[in-house]
Amino acid sequence: QVHLVESGGGSVQAGGSLRLSCAVSGNTDSTTCMGWFRQAPGKEREGVAAIHTSSGTTRYADSVKDRFTISLDNAKTTVYLQMNSPKPEDSAMYYCAAAPWTYRATIDLYYYKYWGQGNQVTVSS
Repeated sequence: QVHLVESGGGSVQAGGSLRLSCAVSGNTDSTTCMGWFRQAPGKEREGVAAIHTSSGTTRYADSVKDRFTISLDNAKTTVYLQMNSPKPEDSAMYYCAAAPWTYRATIDLYYYKYWGQGNQVTVSS
């Protein structure tokens, strides 16, 4: 079992910056990919960014590329999502997730087995 706890959400003005954190604990031996997802009211959950824990390679949704950055600390116990120049359309509940036995970074929900409780991000114009 892998436990994920997000923090750092809240309100931010468009064009500002915000950093989300996800504390990872539990049996992480098989975890190979960490991701951030989001879900806005009335919309499906979508992948935002992912990082492969072994190779460090990353994957981003086109909508956040060049604005958001995912990173993993050296101990692999915390995953970050740095959100620069957020837009009102980035407002959503953001979830951290862990995927076992993946060979690459992926933002496909199908591969993710463990999820955090979610953290609200609201971007005002």
